[in-house]
Amino acid sequence: MIPTLPRPPWQRAATAGYALAFFAFLFLPLATVAVFAFNNAPYPAPPWRGFTLAWFVGPQGLFMDGELLHSLWTSTVVAAAVTLLSVGVGTCNAFLIERARFPGKQLLSLAMLVPLVIPGVILGISILAFASRIAQFADDAFGLDLDWLRPGLALVVLGQFSYIVAIATLTIGARLKRFDRTLEEAASNLGASGFAVLRTITLPYLRPAMLGAGAISFLMSFENFNTTLMLVGSDPPLTILMYGRMREGASPVLNAVSLFLMGVSALLALALTRLGARRNEPA
Repeated sequence: MIPTLPRPPWQRAATAGYALAFFAFLFLPLATVAVFAFNNAPYPAPPWRGFTLAWFVGPQGLFMDGELLHSLWTSTVVAAAVTLLSVGVGTCNAFLIERARFPGKQLLSLAMLVPLVIPGVILGISILAFASRIAQFADDAFGLDLDWLRPGLALVVLGQFSYIVAIATLTIGARLKRFDRTLEEAASNLGASGFAVLRTITLPYLRPAMLGAGAISFLMSFENFNTTLMLVGSDPPLTILMYGRMREGASPVLNAVSLFLMGVSALLALALTRLGARRNEPA
């Protein structure tokens, strides 16, 4: 249907009703969590008992809970490591897939996508079993103690990286595919070295995709639960700690944590949007 043509009232009402229901389904749970993070009651649900900031700054609040803040920092460190690895390796993979020619290239491209379709729990168990076997073999055969292959943060980083790197590769590769290679050829003809061409022409062109891939990688790592649950050791990230506390009994502090994370995610998205808009402005 042509959008500019008049539509019957029932069709406009159906469209508006569908849009309203869709956005209500998306945002009402988030709004409920946000509102009841300020509820002056020992439970994270209705009815409303009055406004309070105790679940943020009170004796039992988010910013006074050492264990919760430590798990938040742990998640941040893990997500930063996964992001650096994913963007770095993903950029190399993009060049390999888009620029190189070698036998089995299509098979390699398909194999890279396999971790994306494997359930996170299965992926975590597989990585744990494989890493534990290697660590046990190294201990038995050579007397080497490879603790980083045991359950812990190093294995969590490797487990998350195993599938997040595929998303970073696809994101960066899609932009690299649209790159006009005559710009590189012109720079080379003017005497620029290969490294100079990469640093001054190709990578600046890829920077928006690399920033986007970095943001996606960070958020996916930060919120990951299934794979992390299988690989975590004695230092749990935030998602694992929240899961453990939910099993003990829901608390409004978890609403406060959720609202805090929603705010940080929104600020990150806004910053990336403004950065992208600024880069697209004419000089």
